[in-house]
Amino acid sequence: MPLKQLKEFLDSQGVKYVTIGHSAAFTAQEIAASAHIPGKELAKTVIVELDGRLAMAVLPASLKIDFDRLQQAAGAKKAGLADEVQFADLFPGCEVGAMPPFGNLYGMEVYVSECLAEDEEIAFNAGSHTELVRLAYADFERLVQPKLAKIGYGE
Repeated sequence: MPLKQLKEFLDSQGVKYVTIGHSAAFTAQEIAASAHIPGKELAKTVIVELDGRLAMAVLPASLKIDFDRLQQAAGAKKAGLADEVQFADLFPGCEVGAMPPFGNLYGMEVYVSECLAEDEEIAFNAGSHTELVRLAYADFERLVQPKLAKIGYGE
């Protein structure tokens, strides 16, 4: 979902947001630094596989996924990182690794780190490695209805 479609969706839902352009960056920590956003407020989207089905894990740039915790939260027997080949075609117009955390628009469950819910606002990739969207966490939660869980190491 390129930025234009994401903006149209957010506008249709009456969500206030800002877009942030930044120089090309590929890791979540690089993006946070480039856009001058604390790593704990930048939400990274990781595509995971839970018992053979794809889902999104969304956590702060500063954390890594704890797959044991994610597996427990999902009630899954097996949890792991999805291979890019499995999901590249599911996000037309998005650069790989820059998918926005709106699994609801892609028919995917979304698991969000509890510590992101503590932030008033979150920012996330908007389909490219040069654009972010920042909005109120409450709006994100209302639109996506994610499952909150402690899914990161150190939370």
